[in-house]
Amino acid sequence: MQFPAKKSAISCAIAFLSLSSAAQAADIVTERPYAAPRIEERAGPWQVRARVLTVIPKDGGSVHAAGLGKLADTGLGFSNSVTPEVDFSYFFTKNIAAELILGTTRTKISGKGATMKSLGLGRRLGKTWILPPTLTLQYHITNFGKFQPYIGGGVNYTFFYNEGNWALDNVTVDGTWGGALQFGVDYMFTKHWGFNIDAKKLWLNTSYHARLKGNTILGAAGDGTRITGRAKLDPWLLGAGITYRF
Repeated sequence: MQFPAKKSAISCAIAFLSLSSAAQAADIVTERPYAAPRIEERAGPWQVRARVLTVIPKDGGSVHAAGLGKLADTGLGFSNSVTPEVDFSYFFTKNIAAELILGTTRTKISGKGATMKSLGLGRRLGKTWILPPTLTLQYHITNFGKFQPYIGGGVNYTFFYNEGNWALDNVTVDGTWGGALQFGVDYMFTKHWGFNIDAKKLWLNTSYHARLKGNTILGAAGDGTRITGRAKLDPWLLGAGITYRF
């Protein structure tokens, strides 16, 4: 009988299987668990920008003189200006946002047209500061990675303040509502920081009134004559600056 030899062979086989199972178990224990790919957290819904803004008004308007009515071949000119500006945005979704811009600048008012020149008013008439807070609703296109263009439209209310006198006295420009369109692009360096270029078109058509000084061609007879009319600025606002999202 050869049972002892068979038992020895069976014992060896069992021992081999035990060692193999232990090794597999060790591999299972030491194997690192699967890690899901890391998804970068998006910035919050708020955004602020600081820009340098160039304001380019359109020359236009009308001039009425008391007792003479509307003067033919007359108009108004407005100087360009450069000013700092800040705006705040809130993103309702990754594509839809509302933006409010705040900035103020000064423009110089001059007379245009042959009649203004003949009256001695073809020069600087006055000046005024402009504060045009503008609220727009925007659509941001996010399909191009860091390059994120947008378009928008909204409403503007412009305040005119601290008016100054040159050829005219008592210059007053009324505040007015107007429409606004915009387009621009953000180039995002990170999820928080980016560079912005923006263009806005505002429609500003307002009333003004003033009085003539005695140093026009009308002399003393024209001193104090009431001047009224419409000032049509319709400026472009062209800006570039830094974007921060949080």
